[in-house]
Amino acid sequence: MANLYTDTPELRFHLNHPLMKHIVDLKERNFIEKDQFDYAPQDFEDAMDSYEKVLEMTGQICTDIIGPNAEDIDHEGPSVVDGHVIYAKGTSENLDALIKGGLMGITLPRKYDGLNFPIVPYIMCADLVSAVDAGFTNIWGLQDCAETIHEFANEDQKERFLTRVSHGETMAMDLTEPDAGSDLQAVMLKATYNETDGFWYLNGVKRFITNGDGDIALVLARSEEHTKDGRGLSMFLYDRNNGGVSVRRIENKMGIKGSPTCELVFKNAKSELCGDRKMGLIKYVMSLMNGARLGIAAQSVGLSQAACNQALEYAKERKQFGKAIIEFPAVYQMLGLMKAKLDASRTLLYETSRFVDIYKTLGQISEDRKLEPTEREEMKKYQKLADACTPIVKGLASEFCNQNAYDSIQIHGGSGFMKDYACERVYRDARITSIYEGTTQLQVVAAIRHVTTGTYLSMMRQHEQELTLPELEGLRETLKGLADTYEASVAEVLEYKNTEYIDYQARRMVEMAGYIEMSHLLVSDASRDSMFRNSAEIFVQYTEGEVAKHAAIIAGGKPEEMADRHTF
Repeated sequence: MANLYTDTPELRFHLNHPLMKHIVDLKERNFIEKDQFDYAPQDFEDAMDSYEKVLEMTGQICTDIIGPNAEDIDHEGPSVVDGHVIYAKGTSENLDALIKGGLMGITLPRKYDGLNFPIVPYIMCADLVSAVDAGFTNIWGLQDCAETIHEFANEDQKERFLTRVSHGETMAMDLTEPDAGSDLQAVMLKATYNETDGFWYLNGVKRFITNGDGDIALVLARSEEHTKDGRGLSMFLYDRNNGGVSVRRIENKMGIKGSPTCELVFKNAKSELCGDRKMGLIKYVMSLMNGARLGIAAQSVGLSQAACNQALEYAKERKQFGKAIIEFPAVYQMLGLMKAKLDASRTLLYETSRFVDIYKTLGQISEDRKLEPTEREEMKKYQKLADACTPIVKGLASEFCNQNAYDSIQIHGGSGFMKDYACERVYRDARITSIYEGTTQLQVVAAIRHVTTGTYLSMMRQHEQELTLPELEGLRETLKGLADTYEASVAEVLEYKNTEYIDYQARRMVEMAGYIEMSHLLVSDASRDSMFRNSAEIFVQYTEGEVAKHAAIIAGGKPEEMADRHTF
């Protein structure tokens, strides 16, 4: 019987990465809960078996329920009745299946009825769900907002809210407003403290809120009067059961139509402070957004998988001039590059997830005891790596999923333009991934300091020292030469000591770094399993071309030429 997880062997490969042993040991803290909870693992093998079973269950639900419901949900969509969202029939069925399967609160501690899984298997579940219905991922996947509550809320709030998430209640993060999109410092939703009951009351409007009528919401609001910047913003917890928020409308979107994107009106909505005042944007939103960006990277990989699957299936079946179109070089070359981009996106996704797992778990351990000096250094190391990799995996995986969705339509030809084929929906769903939770341009802004401070170059040089199969050493040597080119290009840009010029060339330098890093990871994957050999060779060749192109543009540029190039 078909199962999306077992039919995608690349996922099992990444689940069994050598670093998982360390991650599980940290997460389970030497399996101290094995006698306290009957579902807690006894040892590493038991933990990995639990992850495997949950992924198989998710894969089966995706195959049997979420996938078959996707087209009807896309046509029906959600609606607003009496100021609240009513999901499409299929969406409710999907959510019910995942709740019954115990797939809510995957990463939350067991004391809040969660599964206490690392981020890696959770991100794999998001990858799987996105491959069959990316819009539904935006409802189920927002449970990762609970990580922010777990990290910053007080114990009473954790007890009250996190348990509800584990039992199936949905979440939202209410950040953007009509006049505050990417510029969250401009948020003006007002929060007023009531000394009589000790609660805060929210008034104003939020816009473009994913799953905006969720049961529990994290709301960014202005708590400090007479302020206009990020220092006046705090984070609040809103419980839909308390009322005070109505859905003015659901946006009519190009894609992810099953996911309600709402405009919300707050009228004396009762809420409570989450964490410390004035830290809403400075600290909590940054943490929240990093988690969301990893989730969108997973959504992008799932969409890339869907595009590849659909294109390959069609290319095998469609016959022209007496043979299947997959036999034509123009088609199989496209399919090879699509698969290489998918594998490159996925390997960086799980590398980043492992980095996040280690530093986040060490951070949780530090709340219970003082970390050893080696542990503090390890947490600092992996936090820096996660900070460097999160923007490039979100930026590049989303761009690649858009390219793969485009190429899937192309392989389908005229049929791909029709709603008869799922690739048309995937194409529409993919477009948002490079826009929300920070556009690709904003990911470049987040990543550029790791170009200028040498983080990415250091990562490349470390990869060059890794053990590689003899037949793959040529690829590693090629990448060493590309790192030299990258290093020279960065030095050339920095030599001018011109901030605007660095910004002007930033995307080129960030893309060069991202492609080289992805290539190194693919070569490492191919050294462990031959199924990645083809993708490694194709992607390294692709990287050669992209690095050469960007390096040539940088070599031909000068700061004084910028003025001429933005005059229209």
